Amino acid sequence: MGSDRSEPAAHSDESAAQGDGRLPQAAPGGGGGERDGLIAQLDMAGRAQSTVAVMFHTALAELSGLSATEQKALDLIERFGPLTAGDLAERSGLAPASVTGLLSRLERKGFARRIPNPDDRRSVLVETVRGQLDSIGPHFVELLRPLHQLYDTFSDEELHAILRYLTQVSAIQQEATNRLPKPD
Repeated sequence: MGSDRSEPAAHSDESAAQGDGRLPQAAPGGGGGERDGLIAQLDMAGRAQSTVAVMFHTALAELSGLSATEQKALDLIERFGPLTAGDLAERSGLAPASVTGLLSRLERKGFARRIPNPDDRRSVLVETVRGQLDSIGPHFVELLRPLHQLYDTFSDEELHAILRYLTQVSAIQQEATNRLPKPD
């Protein structure tokens, strides 16, 4: 089970260098003291935000009879699509065989459809079926309203820093996903 501790466990830099999966207590280049504490708080806040985001999207997906993976795949198709199965595998970090099954489930549930690829007659694209996710729209509005109220408490300079952070964190996490081993 999880722990309610708000401080991360202390690990030596040597253990992280040995590749045992544990993080060093201080961030590289950290000045010690207050900065180390701030970085530890950022790490914990990032974990908390990640958990609540996964739980929100899981609950939201269930309202439409979807898994969180299916709902986020639809989000990728909607934002970047239509996509080939290979494009979706690359953007999601999922194994191509997993994407094939995922797309079949989305098509069977009526959320996505395959269409001819106008640029390559040998392949197909997948697009979302308009209107299928309309029922969850109001739940996003209920999330976005307080987020926009929070944004109003930050200066433009702070918002630029937050945007830079979120953009870079997304890229780092995508790269980490792409480095994960794929199941056979």
